[in-house]
Amino acid sequence: MNARFFPILLAVGLTSASHGVQSLEGDLRKNGDTVVSIFEEQRAVLQRSSAVVKEGRKDLCYGVVISADGYILTKASEVQKISSLSLIVDETKYENAKVVATDPTWDVALIKADAQGLQPVSYAPSSDLPQGTWVVANGASSTTRRRALVGIISAKTREIPASGGAALGVILKKDSKGLEIEAVNEKSGAQEAGLQKGDQITALDGKKVSKIEQVAEFMKDKKSGALVKVGIKRSGKELELDVRLAAKGELTDEKSRNDQMSGRFSHRRTGFPRIIQHDILGNEESVGGPLLDLEGRCIGMNIARADRAQSFAIPVEDLKVLAEQLIKNAAH
Repeated sequence: MNARFFPILLAVGLTSASHGVQSLEGDLRKNGDTVVSIFEEQRAVLQRSSAVVKEGRKDLCYGVVISADGYILTKASEVQKISSLSLIVDETKYENAKVVATDPTWDVALIKADAQGLQPVSYAPSSDLPQGTWVVANGASSTTRRRALVGIISAKTREIPASGGAALGVILKKDSKGLEIEAVNEKSGAQEAGLQKGDQITALDGKKVSKIEQVAEFMKDKKSGALVKVGIKRSGKELELDVRLAAKGELTDEKSRNDQMSGRFSHRRTGFPRIIQHDILGNEESVGGPLLDLEGRCIGMNIARADRAQSFAIPVEDLKVLAEQLIKNAAH
């Protein structure tokens, strides 16, 4: 059955449900077998043009195939600390895949696999779709078979600001001369970059700093995901490290009531310049792959599971620019 007939089938199911039955039968729900089978054409696109990103036997996330010779886009924060990556595209496994470029603003990584003859996604002409439009993405997958899940565009395209503003990810020692680091947050870009307890911050993006007020002034207009060059003094040596700013909300384990009810959402779920919002069910492992329209075209890349009702995707217009820039960066 063609996916275009799905709204009719769903309406019939809802009508049946109204006559003495309080809910749809399981196979007629959005993730039910009958409904999923309608989207076989789109599932086949996911099979060919999305990747399962793995560490050993563990599935980390999905990826978007963007070139025949093995370039894959995925969510950077899910793979940035992994030293041994592999990919499964269709039914073929590619060992020793490498992250060759990243964009911290969008939380996107470019992975290169030793592959030829892959089927890249076909980009849709626009991500400007009305609310209520049906979309398709990866659900849980077996080793060799992708599974499709369906949902709808549930809100207008918009920016998602950093939760609580941007943060450097360090605690500065009180009553010290200068800007000595007392602690580095374990979830921060500061730790990823190698900042350590006892380091003395001396400059931010080349501008000398010596007071906490100067750091606050520098940070007030910054956004999470941005890279900042942090000059430090360590054991008498001058160093400069590239630090990704985190959202303040990423640096705490405290959860709201909504978060407690939301399951396994993405660690980074804010601080994106522009997103498509949809309601396809998922978790932190279901991001990174393509979001498809009913023609099987890529309208974006899933970048975050925000909570029990919201998933975010990077719009195709921005994704194409990102893909071109990251491949260019990888070549240099």
